[in-house]
Amino acid sequence: MLIKRVLQNANIATSLPTGDYHAPFQYFPLHDIVIEGAYIKAVLPHQPASAYNCETEDLQGALITAGLIDCHTHLIFAGNRAHEWERRQQGIPYSQIAKEGGGINQTVKATRQASMEELASLAQPRLQRLIQEGVTTIECKTGYGLNLEDERKQLLVADQLAQHYPIEIIKTLLSAHTIPSEFKNNPDGYVDLICQKIIPTLWQEKAFSAIDIFCETVGFSIAQSTKILQTAKALGIPIKGHTEQLSNLGGSALIASFNGLSVDHIEYLDEQGIQAIKQSNTTAVLLPFAYYFLREKQCPPIDLLRQYQVPIAISTDFNPGTAPFTSIHWAMNMACVQFGLTIEEAWAGVTWNAAKALGLTHSHGCIAPGYLADLLVWDAERPVDIIYEVGSNPLVQRIFRGKNTL
Repeated sequence: MLIKRVLQNANIATSLPTGDYHAPFQYFPLHDIVIEGAYIKAVLPHQPASAYNCETEDLQGALITAGLIDCHTHLIFAGNRAHEWERRQQGIPYSQIAKEGGGINQTVKATRQASMEELASLAQPRLQRLIQEGVTTIECKTGYGLNLEDERKQLLVADQLAQHYPIEIIKTLLSAHTIPSEFKNNPDGYVDLICQKIIPTLWQEKAFSAIDIFCETVGFSIAQSTKILQTAKALGIPIKGHTEQLSNLGGSALIASFNGLSVDHIEYLDEQGIQAIKQSNTTAVLLPFAYYFLREKQCPPIDLLRQYQVPIAISTDFNPGTAPFTSIHWAMNMACVQFGLTIEEAWAGVTWNAAKALGLTHSHGCIAPGYLADLLVWDAERPVDIIYEVGSNPLVQRIFRGKNTL
Protein backbone atom coordinates (compact mmCIF):
# COMPACT_ATOMS: atom_id res chain seq x y z
CA MET A 1 0.00 0.00 0.00
CA LEU A 2 1.28 3.47 -0.87
CA ILE A 3 2.00 5.69 2.12
CA LYS A 4 0.19 9.03 2.05
CA ARG A 5 1.31 12.27 3.71
CA VAL A 6 0.15 15.87 3.52
CA LEU A 7 2.24 19.03 3.66
CA GLN A 8 -0.15 21.65 4.97
CA ASN A 9 -0.35 25.41 5.00
CA ALA A 10 2.46 26.05 2.50
CA ASN A 11 3.02 29.00 0.19
CA ILE A 12 3.69 27.30 -3.14
CA ALA A 13 5.68 28.90 -5.95
CA THR A 14 5.89 26.79 -9.08
CA SER A 15 5.89 26.80 -12.84
CA LEU A 16 3.00 24.87 -14.30
CA PRO A 17 2.90 22.86 -17.57
CA THR A 18 1.09 25.60 -19.48
CA GLY A 19 3.21 25.60 -22.62
CA ASP A 20 4.65 29.06 -21.90
CA TYR A 21 8.27 29.26 -23.00
CA HIS A 22 9.55 30.35 -19.60
CA ALA A 23 6.66 29.00 -17.50
CA PRO A 24 6.25 31.94 -15.11
CA PHE A 25 5.67 31.21 -11.45
CA GLN A 26 2.18 30.81 -10.19
CA TYR A 27 1.63 31.33 -6.50
CA PHE A 28 -0.71 29.30 -4.33
CA PRO A 29 -0.78 30.84 -0.84
CA LEU A 30 -1.71 28.56 2.05
CA HIS A 31 -2.21 25.35 0.11
CA ASP A 32 -1.79 21.69 0.99
CA ILE A 33 0.20 19.13 -1.02
CA VAL A 34 -1.07 15.56 -0.81
CA ILE A 35 1.70 13.03 -1.47
CA GLU A 36 1.07 9.37 -2.25
CA GLY A 37 4.19 7.28 -2.50
CA ALA A 38 6.71 9.12 -4.67
CA TYR A 39 4.13 11.33 -6.43
CA ILE A 40 1.97 14.36 -5.80
CA LYS A 41 -1.66 13.29 -5.65
CA ALA A 42 -3.31 16.70 -5.16
CA VAL A 43 -2.65 20.39 -4.52
CA LEU A 44 -5.55 21.91 -2.54
CA PRO A 45 -6.48 25.05 -0.64
CA HIS A 46 -5.59 24.61 3.02
CA GLN A 47 -7.86 22.19 4.89
CA PRO A 48 -8.01 21.28 8.60
CA ALA A 49 -5.79 18.32 9.49
CA SER A 50 -8.92 16.39 10.36
CA ALA A 51 -9.87 16.43 6.68
CA TYR A 52 -7.04 14.00 5.95
CA ASN A 53 -6.92 10.45 7.23
CA CYS A 54 -3.14 10.30 7.19
CA GLU A 55 0.05 11.94 8.45
CA THR A 56 0.03 15.74 8.14
CA GLU A 57 2.71 18.38 8.67
CA ASP A 58 1.90 22.07 9.18
CA LEU A 59 4.49 24.17 7.36
CA GLN A 60 3.07 27.37 8.88
CA GLY A 61 3.26 29.38 5.69
CA ALA A 62 6.77 28.31 4.61
CA LEU A 63 7.74 28.71 0.96
CA ILE A 64 7.85 25.50 -1.06
CA THR A 65 9.19 24.97 -4.59
CA ALA A 66 9.88 22.05 -6.86
CA GLY A 67 13.26 20.33 -6.49
CA LEU A 68 16.09 21.88 -8.47
CA ILE A 69 17.44 20.25 -11.64
CA ASP A 70 21.08 20.66 -12.66
CA CYS A 71 20.77 19.68 -16.32
CA HIS A 72 24.42 19.90 -17.49
CA THR A 73 27.36 18.65 -15.41
CA HIS A 74 30.64 16.77 -15.81
CA LEU A 75 30.59 15.48 -12.24
CA ILE A 76 32.70 12.34 -12.50
CA PHE A 77 36.41 12.75 -13.15
CA ALA A 78 39.82 12.50 -11.50
CA GLY A 79 42.60 15.01 -11.30
CA ASN A 80 42.72 18.74 -10.85
CA ARG A 81 43.38 21.55 -13.33
CA ALA A 82 44.08 24.34 -10.85
CA HIS A 83 47.68 24.49 -12.06
CA GLU A 84 46.45 25.17 -15.60
CA TRP A 85 44.25 28.00 -14.38
CA GLU A 86 47.25 29.42 -12.51
CA ARG A 87 49.26 29.37 -15.75
CA ARG A 88 46.41 31.02 -17.66
CA GLN A 89 46.41 33.76 -15.03
CA GLN A 90 50.10 34.24 -15.81
CA GLY A 91 49.23 34.88 -19.45
CA ILE A 92 49.95 31.46 -20.97
CA PRO A 93 47.26 30.73 -23.58
CA TYR A 94 45.09 27.63 -23.35
CA SER A 95 46.23 26.56 -26.83
CA GLN A 96 49.80 26.23 -25.56
CA ILE A 97 48.68 24.34 -22.47
CA ALA A 98 46.69 21.94 -24.65
CA LYS A 99 49.65 21.35 -26.97
CA GLU A 100 51.68 20.39 -23.92
CA GLY A 101 49.14 17.70 -23.05
CA GLY A 102 46.90 19.78 -20.80
CA GLY A 103 43.25 20.69 -21.15
CA ILE A 104 40.58 18.02 -21.39
CA ASN A 105 43.13 15.33 -22.19
CA GLN A 106 44.88 15.96 -18.88
CA THR A 107 41.62 15.06 -17.12
CA VAL A 108 41.20 12.08 -19.47
CA LYS A 109 44.61 10.76 -18.44
CA ALA A 110 43.80 11.06 -14.73
CA THR A 111 40.31 9.58 -15.12
CA ARG A 112 41.57 6.58 -17.07
CA GLN A 113 44.10 5.86 -14.33
CA ALA A 114 41.53 6.11 -11.51
CA SER A 115 39.51 3.17 -10.26
CA MET A 116 35.73 3.26 -9.95
CA GLU A 117 36.12 3.53 -6.20
CA GLU A 118 38.43 6.53 -6.55
CA LEU A 119 36.10 8.26 -9.01
CA ALA A 120 33.11 7.71 -6.72
CA SER A 121 35.03 9.03 -3.73
CA LEU A 122 35.98 12.19 -5.62
CA ALA A 123 32.44 12.75 -6.90
CA GLN A 124 30.70 12.27 -3.55
CA PRO A 125 31.49 15.66 -1.94
CA ARG A 126 30.64 17.47 -5.18
CA LEU A 127 27.28 15.70 -5.31
CA GLN A 128 26.63 16.33 -1.62
CA ARG A 129 27.11 20.08 -2.05
CA LEU A 130 24.50 20.18 -4.81
CA ILE A 131 22.11 18.02 -2.78
CA GLN A 132 22.47 20.41 0.17
CA GLU A 133 21.35 23.30 -2.07
CA GLY A 134 18.22 21.42 -3.12
CA VAL A 135 19.18 19.63 -6.32
CA THR A 136 17.01 16.53 -6.70
CA THR A 137 17.86 15.63 -10.33
CA ILE A 138 21.27 15.98 -11.96
CA GLU A 139 22.64 15.14 -15.37
CA CYS A 140 26.12 13.58 -15.43
CA LYS A 141 28.11 13.41 -18.65
CA THR A 142 30.96 11.12 -19.56
CA GLY A 143 33.69 12.51 -21.81
CA TYR A 144 36.78 11.90 -19.68
CA GLY A 145 37.22 8.28 -20.72
CA LEU A 146 37.14 8.58 -24.53
CA ASN A 147 37.31 4.84 -25.05
CA LEU A 148 34.76 2.11 -24.47
CA GLU A 149 36.13 0.85 -21.18
CA ASP A 150 36.59 4.20 -19.49
CA GLU A 151 33.38 5.78 -20.77
CA ARG A 152 31.58 2.74 -19.34
CA LYS A 153 33.48 3.22 -16.08
CA GLN A 154 32.13 6.76 -15.69
CA LEU A 155 28.58 5.56 -16.33
CA LEU A 156 28.91 2.77 -13.78
CA VAL A 157 30.14 5.26 -11.17
CA ALA A 158 27.04 7.36 -11.83
CA ASP A 159 24.93 4.26 -11.15
CA GLN A 160 26.75 3.69 -7.87
CA LEU A 161 26.19 7.27 -6.74
CA ALA A 162 22.48 7.08 -7.58
CA GLN A 163 22.17 3.97 -5.41
CA HIS A 164 23.70 5.66 -2.37
CA TYR A 165 22.34 9.21 -2.52
CA PRO A 166 18.77 10.57 -2.61
CA ILE A 167 19.03 12.06 -6.08
CA GLU A 168 18.15 11.05 -9.63
CA ILE A 169 21.14 10.92 -11.98
CA ILE A 170 20.51 11.23 -15.72
CA LYS A 171 23.44 9.77 -17.67
CA THR A 172 24.61 11.33 -20.94
CA LEU A 173 27.31 9.89 -23.21
CA LEU A 174 29.79 12.61 -24.22
CA SER A 175 32.39 10.50 -26.00
CA ALA A 176 32.55 13.33 -28.58
CA HIS A 177 34.14 15.69 -26.04
CA THR A 178 37.58 15.98 -27.60
CA ILE A 179 40.01 13.90 -29.66
CA PRO A 180 42.00 11.65 -27.30
CA SER A 181 45.78 11.84 -27.54
CA GLU A 182 46.12 8.42 -29.18
CA PHE A 183 43.98 9.67 -32.09
CA LYS A 184 45.70 13.05 -32.34
CA ASN A 185 46.71 12.41 -35.95
CA ASN A 186 43.57 10.47 -36.87
CA PRO A 187 40.50 12.35 -35.60
CA ASP A 188 38.17 10.69 -38.11
CA GLY A 189 39.36 7.34 -36.82
CA TYR A 190 38.14 8.35 -33.38
CA VAL A 191 34.77 9.40 -34.81
CA ASP A 192 34.54 5.91 -36.34
CA LEU A 193 35.29 4.39 -32.93
CA ILE A 194 32.47 6.43 -31.38
CA CYS A 195 30.00 5.48 -34.10
CA GLN A 196 30.92 1.85 -34.62
CA LYS A 197 31.74 0.74 -31.09
CA ILE A 198 31.21 3.12 -28.17
CA ILE A 199 27.67 4.35 -28.88
CA PRO A 200 26.09 1.06 -30.05
CA THR A 201 27.74 -1.04 -27.34
CA LEU A 202 26.81 1.19 -24.41
CA TRP A 203 23.33 1.85 -25.79
CA GLN A 204 22.71 -1.88 -26.04
CA GLU A 205 23.81 -2.14 -22.41
CA LYS A 206 21.22 0.57 -21.52
CA ALA A 207 24.06 2.49 -19.90
CA PHE A 208 22.95 6.05 -20.81
CA SER A 209 19.91 8.11 -21.76
CA ALA A 210 21.20 10.55 -24.41
CA ILE A 211 24.34 11.54 -26.28
CA ASP A 212 26.10 14.89 -26.36
CA ILE A 213 28.69 16.34 -28.74
CA PHE A 214 31.10 19.26 -28.54
CA CYS A 215 30.54 20.81 -31.96
CA GLU A 216 33.12 23.58 -32.08
CA THR A 217 36.31 24.68 -33.81
CA VAL A 218 38.35 23.08 -31.00
CA GLY A 219 36.03 20.06 -30.82
CA PHE A 220 34.22 18.25 -33.62
CA SER A 221 33.42 19.68 -37.04
CA ILE A 222 29.95 19.87 -38.54
CA ALA A 223 30.75 16.87 -40.76
CA GLN A 224 32.08 14.80 -37.85
CA SER A 225 29.18 15.83 -35.62
CA THR A 226 26.66 14.94 -38.33
CA LYS A 227 28.08 11.44 -38.60
CA ILE A 228 27.80 10.93 -34.83
CA LEU A 229 24.26 12.32 -34.74
CA GLN A 230 23.20 10.08 -37.62
CA THR A 231 24.47 7.09 -35.64
CA ALA A 232 22.42 8.18 -32.64
CA LYS A 233 19.32 8.83 -34.73
CA ALA A 234 19.48 5.37 -36.30
CA LEU A 235 19.44 3.86 -32.80
CA GLY A 236 16.68 6.17 -31.52
CA ILE A 237 18.94 7.96 -29.03
CA PRO A 238 18.02 11.49 -27.83
CA ILE A 239 20.71 14.10 -28.46
CA LYS A 240 22.15 17.25 -26.92
CA GLY A 241 24.98 19.54 -27.94
CA HIS A 242 27.71 21.85 -26.67
CA THR A 243 27.32 24.50 -29.39
CA GLU A 244 28.24 28.08 -30.29
CA GLN A 245 30.41 28.52 -27.19
CA LEU A 246 33.48 29.95 -28.91
CA SER A 247 32.29 30.61 -32.47
CA ASN A 248 29.22 30.41 -34.69
CA LEU A 249 29.89 27.08 -36.34
CA GLY A 250 26.24 26.19 -36.91
CA GLY A 251 26.12 23.42 -34.33
CA SER A 252 22.84 24.56 -32.78
CA ALA A 253 21.01 24.43 -36.11
CA LEU A 254 22.53 20.99 -36.66
CA ILE A 255 21.25 19.76 -33.29
CA ALA A 256 17.85 21.24 -34.11
CA SER A 257 17.74 19.37 -37.41
CA PHE A 258 17.90 16.16 -35.34
CA ASN A 259 15.21 17.44 -32.93
CA GLY A 260 17.72 17.70 -30.12
CA LEU A 261 16.73 18.14 -26.49
CA SER A 262 19.05 21.07 -25.86
CA VAL A 263 21.86 23.28 -27.11
CA ASP A 264 24.21 24.39 -24.33
CA HIS A 265 26.55 27.41 -23.93
CA ILE A 266 25.29 29.26 -27.09
CA GLU A 267 27.16 32.54 -26.56
CA TYR A 268 27.62 32.92 -30.35
CA LEU A 269 24.17 31.67 -31.36
CA ASP A 270 22.63 33.88 -34.07
CA GLU A 271 19.05 34.54 -35.15
CA GLN A 272 19.09 31.84 -37.81
CA GLY A 273 20.17 29.29 -35.21
CA ILE A 274 17.49 30.51 -32.82
CA GLN A 275 14.84 30.10 -35.51
CA ALA A 276 16.03 26.52 -36.02
CA ILE A 277 15.91 25.54 -32.35
CA LYS A 278 12.52 27.21 -31.96
CA GLN A 279 11.11 25.05 -34.75
CA SER A 280 12.46 21.89 -33.13
CA ASN A 281 11.32 22.86 -29.59
CA THR A 282 14.93 22.59 -28.41
CA THR A 283 15.85 24.14 -25.05
CA ALA A 284 18.65 26.70 -24.75
CA VAL A 285 20.87 25.98 -21.74
CA LEU A 286 22.92 28.82 -20.25
CA LEU A 287 26.16 28.00 -18.44
CA PRO A 288 27.20 31.21 -16.67
CA PHE A 289 30.12 29.72 -14.73
CA ALA A 290 32.02 28.83 -17.91
CA TYR A 291 31.35 32.31 -19.27
CA TYR A 292 32.71 33.81 -16.04
CA PHE A 293 35.72 31.53 -15.59
CA LEU A 294 36.89 31.97 -19.18
CA ARG A 295 36.31 35.73 -18.96
CA GLU A 296 34.17 35.68 -22.08
CA LYS A 297 32.78 38.91 -23.53
CA GLN A 298 30.11 37.56 -25.90
CA CYS A 299 26.82 37.14 -24.00
CA PRO A 300 24.17 34.63 -25.12
CA PRO A 301 21.43 36.30 -27.22
CA ILE A 302 18.87 36.55 -24.41
CA ASP A 303 16.62 39.13 -26.08
CA LEU A 304 16.37 37.05 -29.26
CA LEU A 305 15.64 33.90 -27.26
CA ARG A 306 12.82 35.77 -25.56
CA GLN A 307 11.57 37.18 -28.85
CA TYR A 308 11.31 33.69 -30.35
CA GLN A 309 10.04 32.26 -27.05
CA VAL A 310 12.75 29.64 -26.78
CA PRO A 311 12.76 27.94 -23.33
CA ILE A 312 15.86 28.87 -21.31
CA ALA A 313 17.49 26.56 -18.76
CA ILE A 314 20.42 27.21 -16.42
CA SER A 315 23.04 24.79 -15.15
CA THR A 316 26.34 24.74 -13.27
CA ASP A 317 28.32 22.94 -16.01
CA PHE A 318 30.48 21.70 -13.14
CA ASN A 319 33.80 20.53 -14.63
CA PRO A 320 37.51 20.78 -13.78
CA GLY A 321 38.56 23.08 -16.62
CA THR A 322 36.04 25.89 -17.10
CA ALA A 323 33.45 25.68 -14.29
CA PRO A 324 34.84 24.22 -11.04
CA PHE A 325 31.84 25.34 -8.96
CA THR A 326 29.10 23.27 -7.32
CA SER A 327 26.46 25.89 -6.48
CA ILE A 328 23.20 25.95 -8.42
CA HIS A 329 22.12 29.04 -6.41
CA TRP A 330 25.19 30.95 -7.54
CA ALA A 331 24.63 29.85 -11.15
CA MET A 332 21.10 31.27 -10.95
CA ASN A 333 22.41 34.52 -9.48
CA MET A 334 25.06 34.77 -12.20
CA ALA A 335 22.50 34.17 -14.95
CA CYS A 336 20.55 37.13 -13.61
CA VAL A 337 23.55 39.43 -13.09
CA GLN A 338 25.63 38.54 -16.18
CA PHE A 339 22.90 37.72 -18.69
CA GLY A 340 20.00 39.81 -17.39
CA LEU A 341 17.50 37.05 -16.67
CA THR A 342 14.55 37.85 -14.46
CA ILE A 343 14.11 36.00 -11.18
CA GLU A 344 11.20 34.02 -12.64
CA GLU A 345 13.28 33.07 -15.70
CA ALA A 346 16.09 31.89 -13.41
CA TRP A 347 13.73 29.71 -11.39
CA ALA A 348 12.09 28.27 -14.49
CA GLY A 349 15.65 27.62 -15.71
CA VAL A 350 16.39 25.16 -12.90
CA THR A 351 12.94 23.59 -12.67
CA TRP A 352 10.52 23.40 -15.61
CA ASN A 353 12.91 24.35 -18.43
CA ALA A 354 15.70 22.22 -16.97
CA ALA A 355 13.25 19.32 -17.10
CA LYS A 356 12.59 20.18 -20.76
CA ALA A 357 16.33 20.07 -21.46
CA LEU A 358 16.35 16.47 -20.20
CA GLY A 359 13.06 15.39 -21.78
CA LEU A 360 11.39 15.03 -18.36
CA THR A 361 8.47 17.47 -18.39
CA HIS A 362 6.00 14.63 -17.96
CA SER A 363 7.25 14.03 -14.40
CA HIS A 364 9.71 16.70 -13.21
CA GLY A 365 10.01 20.42 -12.69
CA CYS A 366 6.71 21.55 -11.18
CA ILE A 367 4.30 21.04 -8.30
CA ALA A 368 1.15 19.49 -9.76
CA PRO A 369 -0.84 16.26 -9.48
CA GLY A 370 0.91 13.34 -11.18
CA TYR A 371 4.40 14.86 -10.84
CA LEU A 372 7.17 13.46 -8.68
CA ALA A 373 7.16 14.63 -5.07
CA ASP A 374 10.60 16.25 -5.30
CA LEU A 375 10.01 19.31 -3.14
CA LEU A 376 11.96 21.95 -1.23
CA VAL A 377 10.84 23.85 1.85
CA TRP A 378 12.59 27.20 2.38
CA ASP A 379 12.96 29.66 5.22
CA ALA A 380 12.21 32.49 2.80
CA GLU A 381 9.29 34.68 1.86
CA ARG A 382 9.89 34.82 -1.89
CA PRO A 383 11.93 32.85 -4.46
CA VAL A 384 14.24 35.85 -5.01
CA ASP A 385 15.43 35.58 -1.40
CA ILE A 386 17.02 32.19 -2.08
CA ILE A 387 19.39 33.41 -4.79
CA TYR A 388 19.86 37.03 -3.74
CA GLU A 389 22.50 36.39 -1.07
CA VAL A 390 25.08 34.00 -2.49
CA GLY A 391 26.55 31.80 0.23
CA SER A 392 23.43 31.59 2.36
CA ASN A 393 21.24 28.52 2.11
CA PRO A 394 17.75 28.83 3.60
CA LEU A 395 16.78 25.25 2.73
CA VAL A 396 14.80 23.72 5.60
CA GLN A 397 13.52 20.46 4.10
CA ARG A 398 14.52 18.52 1.02
CA ILE A 399 11.92 15.97 -0.02
CA PHE A 400 12.94 13.38 -2.61
CA ARG A 401 10.31 11.02 -3.96
CA GLY A 402 8.02 11.91 -1.06
CA LYS A 403 10.56 11.28 1.71
CA ASN A 404 12.51 13.77 3.81
CA THR A 405 16.24 13.68 3.05
CA LEU A 406 17.48 16.73 4.96
